[in-house]
Amino acid sequence: MRSDYVKRVKSILTPAEVKIFRKLNSPSRIQDFIDTLAINMELDTKTYMSPRRVLRSGQAHCLEGAMLAAAALAFHGARPLLLDFQAAYHDEDHVLALFRENGYWGAISKTNHPGLRYRDPIHPSVRGLAASYFHEYYLWDGRKSLRYFSRPFDLSRYAPERWITAGADLDWLVHALDTSAHDPIIPKGNLRKLRPASAFEIHASAAVEWRADGRRTPVAPRNGRGQTVGQGS
Repeated sequence: MRSDYVKRVKSILTPAEVKIFRKLNSPSRIQDFIDTLAINMELDTKTYMSPRRVLRSGQAHCLEGAMLAAAALAFHGARPLLLDFQAAYHDEDHVLALFRENGYWGAISKTNHPGLRYRDPIHPSVRGLAASYFHEYYLWDGRKSLRYFSRPFDLSRYAPERWITAGADLDWLVHALDTSAHDPIIPKGNLRKLRPASAFEIHASAAVEWRADGRRTPVAPRNGRGQTVGQGS
């Protein structure tokens, strides 16, 4: 990442924003912070808020969370990369922030359901990371819907003022991401061989982290071994 771009990112932030970003000095800490934001359910209108607007509103959907994560990565000198998923059957797309540690890819994700979440940096390729989301990506009738994933989309091609601190919705950036190069996730000839998600998987996916009233769903305590009570094989 170019040092002049990092300096430019820091120069456009307010002292309060710098204080937040300074603490988000690892992908894990960024994810922890993203998780504290309420889910943007877009009850009044569809939004594509910049990271500045997300911090002020205290809420984000997947794209907005990914851009905030990318901005935090850029603040600390990493390249701000997005990964876009495109789905079939009118299912929703999903967007992640990519990061790389020791040559392996991981992802930061904002979502309201159990699936499509953070990925540790254990994936040797972006395709491998994208494929790790395939079995979590399905409709309520069980049809698996993930079809394409983008190549890493580098936000540093744009001036940070255009996407980190912008006051208007970032429709132009969403269009650029949607129309960027994407690759198929399903090997040719294997579409008919897909097994639908099971009834139990679908039932589990109905859980939400953030409720419509803006409150976060309580989770079970952990026992002394760091394992969540009630989980096991």
